[in-house]
Amino acid sequence: MDQLLPYIPLLLRGALVTISLALLSLALATLLGGIAAAGRMGGGRIARGGVTAYTTLVRGVPDLVLILLIYFGGQRLLNDIGGRLGLDYIELSPFLSGVLAIGFIYGAYLTETFRGAYLTVPPGQAEAARALGLRPAQILRLVTLPQMIRFALPGYANVWQVLVKSTAVVSVIGLGDLVGLANDAGKSVREPFVFFAFVLLVYLAITWVSTTTFERLERRYALMGRAG
Repeated sequence: MDQLLPYIPLLLRGALVTISLALLSLALATLLGGIAAAGRMGGGRIARGGVTAYTTLVRGVPDLVLILLIYFGGQRLLNDIGGRLGLDYIELSPFLSGVLAIGFIYGAYLTETFRGAYLTVPPGQAEAARALGLRPAQILRLVTLPQMIRFALPGYANVWQVLVKSTAVVSVIGLGDLVGLANDAGKSVREPFVFFAFVLLVYLAITWVSTTTFERLERRYALMGRAG
C-alpha cells in the first residue's frame, strides 16, 4: 500500500482519461447506432445490406483486432491520403483511435437496441400524429422518441457497462489510461497486484455509479409511460 500512495494522483488522471474515452465512445456509438438502425428499418436494399455487413463484422471479430486495425490501418490510410495531398506526417493518437474503435464496435450493438425499441412503439400512434398534421421531425421528437427511450434504456445501460470495461483494451496501443498507467507503475515498483487491485476498485465504482444512474432513469421513464 505504501508503494501505491505516491501514484494515486497519476492513477486518478488515468481514470479521467478512461472515463473520457468511454463517454466519447458512447456518444459515437449512439450516433452510429441511430443511423444504422434508421437504415435497417427505413433504408433501401443497399442500406440494409450495409448495416447487416456492419453488425456481422463487429460480432465476428474480437475487439482487440478491430482496435489494432483502426489504429495501425487508420494511421497508414491517413498518411497515404496526406502524402498524395502533399501533407506532412499525420499521427493518429491512441485516444482518438480508441474512441473511433470502441464507438464503431458498440454502435453495432446499439443498432439492434434502437431497432428493437422502435418496434415496440405501436405504428398507429405515428399514423395518428400524421393525421393531426405533425411533421416527421415532430412525430419523432414528440411521439416516437420518448417511448423509444423507455424501452431502449435497459439495453443501452448494458452496452454502456460492457463498453466501459472494453476501454481497458486500448492500453495495448499505448494510451495512458488507468490500466496502462497502473501496469507501468506496478512494474516499476514490482507490486502489480496492488496497482491492479486499485484499478478493480475504480472500475467497480464506475459500474456502481452507472447502475444507480440508469436505474433512476428507467424508473423515471417507466413512471412517465404509465402517466402517458
